Amino acid sequence: MHPLVSALEGRLIVSCQAYPGEPMRDPGTMAQVAASVERGGAAAVRAQGLEDIRQVKGAVDVPVIGIWKDGGEGVFITPTLDHCLAVIDAGADVLALDGTSRPRPDGRTFAETVAAVRERFSGPIMADCDSLESALAAAEAGAEIVGTTLAGYTDARPRTEGPDLELLSELAGALPATSVLVAEGRVHTPAQAAACADAGAFAVVVGTAITHPTTLTTWFRDAVES
Repeated sequence: MHPLVSALEGRLIVSCQAYPGEPMRDPGTMAQVAASVERGGAAAVRAQGLEDIRQVKGAVDVPVIGIWKDGGEGVFITPTLDHCLAVIDAGADVLALDGTSRPRPDGRTFAETVAAVRERFSGPIMADCDSLESALAAAEAGAEIVGTTLAGYTDARPRTEGPDLELLSELAGALPATSVLVAEGRVHTPAQAAACADAGAFAVVVGTAITHPTTLTTWFRDAVES
């Protein structure tokens, strides 16, 4: 197991992202957010966009999981080999990309993309998956980290209210020893994060509930106004 991966066992990963058009959509701001969550105990951070990756990398000592979202439909999380190589060149310690079986914009399969990446990059690869089938295929293709990131965001599975604990439990008993399971997606409370760990997650990613004040404000606003 890669040392960067083994260091994440039983730990929290925090996704530091802001959406286009939001006040916090600034690489420098995201770097400050990343430094703040590192101080709070995050074992790694996930950053989106090339300049965000560069600035976050300079602001933290923990590993940076890099992605590049391009588009809004279909495969858009680090969707092509060119996107992958750019994320690596920006300084990501871990490359994360869409790990589903959906068609990719450059025509490559996930396995072909991983094989091409391996010619340039020896660090861990994280597959953002949507189902048991895609996760197992990603592990077979060589992804050291398999995440439930896209479960409920494609047609493969219905969207659960919180994290997809059923999928986590299935994967915990099915993944090969060469890959670790990371829970990601709709982990909104400490209790849900603990439930992910209990379901067999090697590590847990939390984003919105820690780093997205606009959404957090709406949760509290709705509670007060109701």
